[in-house]
Amino acid sequence: MEKQNRLEGKVAVVTGGGRGIGRAIALGLVHAGVCVTITAARVSEEIEAVAGEAGKDYILPLKANVTSEKDCIRVVAETEAHFGKVDILVNNAGRGMRFISDRFMTEPTRFWEADSNTWCMVIETNVNGPFFMAKAVLPGMIRRHWGRIINISMNHETMRRKGFSPYGPSKAVLESETIIWAQDLAGTGVTVNSLLPGGATRTGMIPYDVPEEIYHHLLSPEIIVPPLLWLVSDAADGVTGRRFNASRWDPRLPPSAGAICSVEHAGWVMPT
Repeated sequence: MEKQNRLEGKVAVVTGGGRGIGRAIALGLVHAGVCVTITAARVSEEIEAVAGEAGKDYILPLKANVTSEKDCIRVVAETEAHFGKVDILVNNAGRGMRFISDRFMTEPTRFWEADSNTWCMVIETNVNGPFFMAKAVLPGMIRRHWGRIINISMNHETMRRKGFSPYGPSKAVLESETIIWAQDLAGTGVTVNSLLPGGATRTGMIPYDVPEEIYHHLLSPEIIVPPLLWLVSDAADGVTGRRFNASRWDPRLPPSAGAICSVEHAGWVMPT
C-alpha cells in the first residue's frame, strides 16, 4: 500500500511566499497540516495578509532578503525558535525579466543592453539565495536524518529563449545546483528536487499590460501544489535529483503514479 501524505507536525520555509506560486505553496502546505514560515524581501504587507488568511498560528511572516546570508540564517533561527525545526525548504523567491524591462514579452532585451546592477540582482536572488537558504537549513535536517529541499524552476525552453538573460541562465544554474546537491546529500535522508509549473503562470513576473485574453490562458499558481505535497511527504523518500513538471500531474491517479507522469527524466521509476 502506498504511503499516505502525512504532513502534520512538519515545518516548512517558503521564500517569496507573499504572492503567486509562493502564496499557493504556503497555503497548500498549511491546509495539509504544515506550519510555515514565509518571507518577502521588500513588502511585508503581502506576507502579513497571507498569514492572516491562513491563521497566524500556522504561518510566521518574516521580512528577509535571500541575497543576504545573514537574513537566511536569521529566518532559519526564528523558524526554529517559533516552530521548533525546519523540515522543508521551498526556494521560491526569484527575480524575473520584468526587472530588466516591462516589455520583455514583446521587445526582448539583448544581454549586453541589460543594466549590470539589475543583472547581478537577478543572479544573486535566483542563484545565491537558494544556496544561502539551503546552507542554513541543512545542519538541522542532516541531524534529524530527514529533509526536503524543493527548488522552483521553469521550462527548459524559457532558459534558452532569446532576450531572457539573466533569468533563463539563473534557472539553468538552479537546475545544476539541484542535481549536484542531491548527490552531495546522498545517504543523509535529505532530498533535493526541482519543480516547475510547466508554463507561463499568473504571477507578478508577468507584465502588467498582458492582454486579458492571454492572461486568462496562463496557468494558475495552485497547479504546483499537488506534486509539491507529494514531494515533501514520506511517500517520496529516496526521490532526489529529479525535475517535476506540475502541468503533467494527473490528479485522477494515485500520487506516486502522478509523480511518474510529471517527472522529466526518462527511465525513472519509484524507489523501492
